[in-house]
Amino acid sequence: MKDNLPSFPATPSPAGPRSIVLPLYPGVMLLDVAGPAEVFAAADRLAGGTAYRLHFVAPGGGLVRTELGPALSAEPWDSLPEGPLDTLLLPGGAGAQAAAADPALLDAVRQVSARSRRLASVCLGAFILGAAGLLEGRRATTHWRWCAALRQAHPEAQVQEGPIFVQDGPVWTSAGVATGIDLALAMVEQDLGHALALQVARALVVFLKRPGGQAQLSAALSAQTDSRDSDFSALLGWMAENLSADLRVEALAARAGLAPRSFARAFLARTGRTPARAVEQLRLEAAQRLLREGRLPLGAVAHRCGFGDDERMRRAFQRRTGTPPASWRGGG
Repeated sequence: MKDNLPSFPATPSPAGPRSIVLPLYPGVMLLDVAGPAEVFAAADRLAGGTAYRLHFVAPGGGLVRTELGPALSAEPWDSLPEGPLDTLLLPGGAGAQAAAADPALLDAVRQVSARSRRLASVCLGAFILGAAGLLEGRRATTHWRWCAALRQAHPEAQVQEGPIFVQDGPVWTSAGVATGIDLALAMVEQDLGHALALQVARALVVFLKRPGGQAQLSAALSAQTDSRDSDFSALLGWMAENLSADLRVEALAARAGLAPRSFARAFLARTGRTPARAVEQLRLEAAQRLLREGRLPLGAVAHRCGFGDDERMRRAFQRRTGTPPASWRGGG
């Protein structure tokens, strides 16, 4: 299926506005639809009304009730423009599992995907892409709570739990809810350039235009949420505030009043991660924040966050995010 997907230039020069197709179904999440739609609509306004056209579609058209309750108006699938389309974006929601089992919807998704330059999903919309056979051999993500279920349902996909969104060729998938905004901003940046994407982010008062490698859950929040011991939560808080300190197991164990081996076992049992993994995640997130602010050179960021030097920081970024530190510059 992967080889059957269309392969268009990354930044085409269309004769008219790019068509963004958002399928609606009963139980779709309102923010999964509205978040990306507002990004594309804002980009279109800033581009003078020539960039995008939004198409909300459903079988037969009419009103479609969202998960939250309010209904959205949809066009029939067959009202879409003829010829090539730009982006098919599947939103998530409580109704996504039923939608992924609807043969008529899946057939429509396959037909439209065959003439779309780009395929995308927000949150549980990845299950619809997977059921349509469009994630085969692709890296993909969904909300962290549902990554294991997506992996089980579609072992042919390479499910990644960490990133807020993943791009694998023409297929884009995002983690959930607000990350659909991040995904849409990245698409606008690809289509219309970095400057306009930042204008959109500012117009929508989006605090941060985050790169796709950004973790779904911050290391500090995740570790403290998972921890069943208030002493370990306090230790994690101290670690986050002292990243340039000696955070080796021996030093942390001494601070916790335990032998190094006992500390390492207890830390893993109570937080769900090794001390070394927790330290690296905390340092990475701090470095990402400083890099997005763009005021410090790489060496200074590496030193402040406890990496020691920029080469060690670069290796950590490549290992955990798949991107170099420089790619995080000016992200918001």
